[in-house]
Amino acid sequence: MASVPSHVVPLRLVQPATIDLPRAVSILVDRAHEWLGTPVPGPRPDSRRYLTDLSLPIREHAPSLTFKKAAYVDLGEIRSGRESCDIEIEWRSASLAPLFPVFAGHLTLTPTELRLEGYYAPPAGDLGAILDRAFLNIAARGTARWFLGRATEAIGAAPTDR
Repeated sequence: MASVPSHVVPLRLVQPATIDLPRAVSILVDRAHEWLGTPVPGPRPDSRRYLTDLSLPIREHAPSLTFKKAAYVDLGEIRSGRESCDIEIEWRSASLAPLFPVFAGHLTLTPTELRLEGYYAPPAGDLGAILDRAFLNIAARGTARWFLGRATEAIGAAPTDR
């Protein structure tokens, strides 16, 4: 097993929902431009890249305040089975990239949930990891939560309370 650098942080979020898998996969992949944004050339021939605005809603203190950042979202390999679908996903800032975290992982869909799992690398290596433990993780997790909610909304899944 490959080792993970000390400044890389695991991320796992789950959104319980009722999901029609074939329909959801079609929307998330074939119609990604409708919910992710503008298709742009990607880094690899097997990936699909979109220029989008990732959002960080500031819910507790100012519910109407949202920070947005232009980012590239890459959708990679899709592994689909009867009871689940797994889509490789990455995102990174479209400008001033060294100042923002990078995420790599996968979005998994089952009939009962959407799950975003992977790792993000805070900016500035080990120093960034220290700052992440102190407060930056709130922004990284908030953005990932927003993304998972956006995907849930795009596929029209009915969120459930589990």
